Amino acid sequence: MSDLVSVGVLTRTFPPEVVDAVVAEAGRTEQRNRSLPARVMAYFAIGMALHSEGSYEDVLGLLTDGLAWTEPGVEPVKLPSKSAIFQARARLGSEPLRALFERVATPLAEPGASGCWLAGRRMVAIDGTTLDVADTDANAVRFGRPGVNKGEQAAFPQARLVAVAECGTRAVFDAAVGSYGTGENTLAGEVIGRLEPGMVLLADRGVCGYPLWSKAAATGADLLWRAMSNMKPRPIETLADGSWLAELRPSGNAGRNADPLTIRVVDYEIDDGRTNDNAYRLFTTILDPDEASAEDLALAYSQRWEIESVFDELKVHQRGPRTVLRSKSPELVLQEIWGHLCCHFAIRTLMWEAAGHAQVDPARVSFVAALRIARRSVAGARAFSP
Repeated sequence: MSDLVSVGVLTRTFPPEVVDAVVAEAGRTEQRNRSLPARVMAYFAIGMALHSEGSYEDVLGLLTDGLAWTEPGVEPVKLPSKSAIFQARARLGSEPLRALFERVATPLAEPGASGCWLAGRRMVAIDGTTLDVADTDANAVRFGRPGVNKGEQAAFPQARLVAVAECGTRAVFDAAVGSYGTGENTLAGEVIGRLEPGMVLLADRGVCGYPLWSKAAATGADLLWRAMSNMKPRPIETLADGSWLAELRPSGNAGRNADPLTIRVVDYEIDDGRTNDNAYRLFTTILDPDEASAEDLALAYSQRWEIESVFDELKVHQRGPRTVLRSKSPELVLQEIWGHLCCHFAIRTLMWEAAGHAQVDPARVSFVAALRIARRSVAGARAFSP
């Protein structure tokens, strides 16, 4: 079975019946028999992320050789042309891939798993990044380009991605995609509204502001965010562990009539000898020091860097360093991005299960090694075209 893991890791995480369901719900089910049905193209969109260096024909060849064994008696399909593959991608669109990710991607850690929990709450982290997309007029109009020196623009348009990942497992289970001109906090507002009670969200100071804070707190999830320096909550009470309770209001005139939110503030410094920015102020909704002390909170906040590692896995190892997404139309760019997120979740699921089977900390499992294993194919002798 190890020779089948390339497709197996996809069909195991995204079973064919689930793929068929999201395709049908998106209205992409074929009205006639085709050589490239929607199910195959959904796996193809994920396979492009798994084999990002391969051509269309290479990726489809690797996947269809393996997909044949998922249904007994089905022979590998005859490979269509690159043009036919492109047309099949266009028929599928991005919606089934987005729906597939949203249906399947969930936090993985069971209660008590190391590095995943704080005071009985599941630790998750939010952050954003950008992805270079193919330099076409359509992509430039849809996604926009960042500016560079002297009023010039960057060589490639960029899409913006904001994601929420589970700390410890590094499984991305929610995300929003937009143009470069869409603010990171705007996209963060989309995913923050989908938080659930029993989670504690870690966020850097770029996210920390009253509007997002109040929206996130309203979900019932707890928050542990680094505060911006210009945020001045009104002190109420100093607690035994050195943290203090305070009232948080919106800035400016909006704060005069708004009901204050009670928060807990933790101040500390880190002396690592590498930066002058060593003073930290954290805001949290966990008000009782008996649940989580100031030291516990400071240690937990360091887990926020897990999501930085997630973006490194996605952009450097899975996609490839300095690689530009290949799709030349906005709809297929979105399909490609959701395919990458599905692929990353499948690999992270494989890693979590492997760590549990071996009874080791999942942090000891190498993403690069897992990616290499997942790229194995039943067509092991097939070489990528130049």
